[in-house]
Amino acid sequence: MADKIRFGIVGVGWRADFFLRIARLVPALFEVVCVQARNPDRGAAITRTWGVPTVRTLPELLTHTTMQFVVVSVPQPVAPQVIEEVTAQGWPVLTETPPAQTVEDLTHLYGLVQQGARIQVAEQYQYQPLHAARIHLAQSGKLGQVSQAQISAAHGYHGISLLRRFLNVGFEDVEIQAHVIESDLIASRGRVDPPPPDTLVKSRQVLAFLRFASGRVGVCDFAGDQYFSWIRSPRVLVRGTHGEINQTEVHYLIDSQSPVHVNLQRVDAGQGGNLEGFYHKGFLVGQEWIYRNPVPEGRLADDEIAVATCLLRMEEYLRTGHEFYGLAEGAQDQYLSLLIEQATTSGESVLSSGQAWTL
Repeated sequence: MADKIRFGIVGVGWRADFFLRIARLVPALFEVVCVQARNPDRGAAITRTWGVPTVRTLPELLTHTTMQFVVVSVPQPVAPQVIEEVTAQGWPVLTETPPAQTVEDLTHLYGLVQQGARIQVAEQYQYQPLHAARIHLAQSGKLGQVSQAQISAAHGYHGISLLRRFLNVGFEDVEIQAHVIESDLIASRGRVDPPPPDTLVKSRQVLAFLRFASGRVGVCDFAGDQYFSWIRSPRVLVRGTHGEINQTEVHYLIDSQSPVHVNLQRVDAGQGGNLEGFYHKGFLVGQEWIYRNPVPEGRLADDEIAVATCLLRMEEYLRTGHEFYGLAEGAQDQYLSLLIEQATTSGESVLSSGQAWTL
């Protein structure tokens, strides 16, 4: 790996702050070279807060030759155009999720990849420590042949990305049924704002059933309130022929007469009398480390660890050519998310079909 991963950012929204914060907390590994902020006042605020230079236009950003790649963190409607402009100048792109809103735009972007554009997608949920530990277990063989996954941990393409990894279904065709359930709920906090006093709101829950061509079944069950509500929690259940993961409980068979019951044990430094510093170490199952934090140098929240992992994987991709979450993966997850929306609107089953990135 290079001595430091250096990158530029297009965009100044909430998600762009994650990359800036990670670079500040782990300066030995990451450096933001420059940020494109079209609004001069917003650019000045970025420099004042993060100590990073900003420019107003994309051509100005792309003159910074010390960058290894460009993070595109802009609203969905304009992301495809920005990605195309950056890759047209030969720069690799790590784009926020999803890479585009529509199948047409996803198909166009995949055409750029076929012409040599280097694009990866910063889908971080698979790298959140607990999810990463679960995915490792699901793919380890301990559960036998995984046949079912029920995910209530993230919306849309995020939830689909986890589902496909737990089931290991690749680009299989799928039949989708989906329903919307509305219920009353005390309003929760926002991204930064505290909750309003005792205010009832409507909670919109999407419940989608996905039956893949292999017979494996997935359930995506999510209400947007789960991200911030103190009384709506995430849930994950993964079942196979020889075992299951239920939240942090793991049950599996060594043989038909020998059941094993263990917990996913989170290990953090800095608790009690531990003087190693405060950081996440990883997850154990019994005596086996099934996940280790790849950026223990920083005091990062789990989602920040996941985004930092995307940055590490991007550097590895540029060095080795090994994709970690290429445009095809990101396009498929967004495509299935769009089909779920279609199924909720129509009330009918929807069948997926092969797209440009799967053929």
